[in-house]
Amino acid sequence: MESDLAGSERQRLQAQNTELATLAGGLAHEIRNPLSTIGMHLELLGEDLAEEESARAGRMLARVRQLQKECHQLEEILNAFLQFARAGEPRLERHSLNDTVRSYVEFIEPAASEQNVQVSPHLDANLPDVRLDEALFRQVLTNLGRNALQAMPDGGTLEFITTQRDGQVILEVIDTGHGMDAPTTERMFQAFFSTRSEGSGLGLPTVRRIIEAHNGTISCDSAPGRGTRFTVALPPDNL
Repeated sequence: MESDLAGSERQRLQAQNTELATLAGGLAHEIRNPLSTIGMHLELLGEDLAEEESARAGRMLARVRQLQKECHQLEEILNAFLQFARAGEPRLERHSLNDTVRSYVEFIEPAASEQNVQVSPHLDANLPDVRLDEALFRQVLTNLGRNALQAMPDGGTLEFITTQRDGQVILEVIDTGHGMDAPTTERMFQAFFSTRSEGSGLGLPTVRRIIEAHNGTISCDSAPGRGTRFTVALPPDNL
């Protein structure tokens, strides 16, 4: 009976996620078309104004460039919303979490090195496999890694730790950055909440949707001046 109820709940959530993804795709199409037209005309207008040498043309060109910047920001928000909407539809297959983390570590190391951040992986050699959608889980690592680097502009250490705990496969992402206060950690997973003016506020909410779609959980431990630890717990693949 409990199994039937759980299956029914999964089907209901899957149907909701499918509906959200469909609506998001339609909304993105309706917004992208006029946004593309606006961007094209701003580019043409900018080219015309760049040919003039008057002070008035210079002021107008500056306004056009600002509008182009805002259009680019809208495009990024739209892409982030599509990722958020589609995060609940994973295609789960058996994978090694260690391999997925290693691949991401190789990717992020050059950017980390440029800002004097040492990337330190500590991966459990006996870690069980898990069921992952690798593309979606890469978004998890990308968001957590990017946030960590932004928190360490003057350098630091970024750790990726895998282990087993209480029958779960654990991934910890730990940075030595400036940390976050309690009000921020309480709201960080809310859609459209962001502490940065250029942020979409959908990065961490997307991370949580992806983890929950993998039947896992994510938590955060942080405080100003002592860095941040994100802990992801996933069920092992026992098949």
